[in-house]
Amino acid sequence: MKLSLSHSALKVVHSRYLLRNEKGEVSESPEAMMKRVARAVASAESHFSEESQIEYWAQKFEEILFKLDFLPNSPTLMNAGTRGGQLSACFVLPIEDSLSSIFDTLKLTATVQQSGGGTGFSFSKLRPKGEKVSSLAGTAAGPISFMKIFEP
Repeated sequence: MKLSLSHSALKVVHSRYLLRNEKGEVSESPEAMMKRVARAVASAESHFSEESQIEYWAQKFEEILFKLDFLPNSPTLMNAGTRGGQLSACFVLPIEDSLSSIFDTLKLTATVQQSGGGTGFSFSKLRPKGEKVSSLAGTAAGPISFMKIFEP
């Protein structure tokens, strides 16, 4: 099968989605990327059916991709069939009312974003600014002060 992409689309695919070798050079074609994605997604069938079904669904999904009837999200195009394999685009990460939770979430944010995922947060569990913090005999900085460190 031949993949038909515009010049602009090819530039984006080459700059963002194709696998690269140790030297940072592109190591797959757009067609190989589509096959990699189709096979990786179809491999989930191994939990539900026999090997012949995996191949069937890989071919079906490949046809849809090559016709550009459907394209999955960026993390799937980048990561399907790779060691990391993270296919989700959006994560809502919890933040509890403790300094360790806040900074653990910040570390997890970096890991998720490194693999192509986006992050969202709820700061609703953090104490309001000025509320007493008994363990420190001080007052809470409030959620807004911590939102600033999560801003890109």
